[in-house]
Amino acid sequence: MKKLVLAAALVFGGFATQAATIIDSNENVVIAVNQEEFTEISADEVPSAITEALERDYAGASIDKAYKNEAKEYKLEISMGEQSGVLYANENGEWIQK
Repeated sequence: MKKLVLAAALVFGGFATQAATIIDSNENVVIAVNQEEFTEISADEVPSAITEALERDYAGASIDKAYKNEAKEYKLEISMGEQSGVLYANENGEWIQK
């Protein structure tokens, strides 16, 4: 009798797991890209705190192009010899990650 009850429980349990509905949660995925707008400025408009930090941390680097956004963050396209790169700084001359 115990075996019959156990077998019935296994059969009904098997049906319940196969009848489960799988919900696909990837249907309504929204990808938002937050793109900050930088406007180009002349290298003379870059605050002295940033130019001093550039001389201190990247000796020999020169500013090719400079950009500024509404949050007073600066994007600098720099070059050192044959190498070039992009740095971001706030108005106090502190380097920030973007």
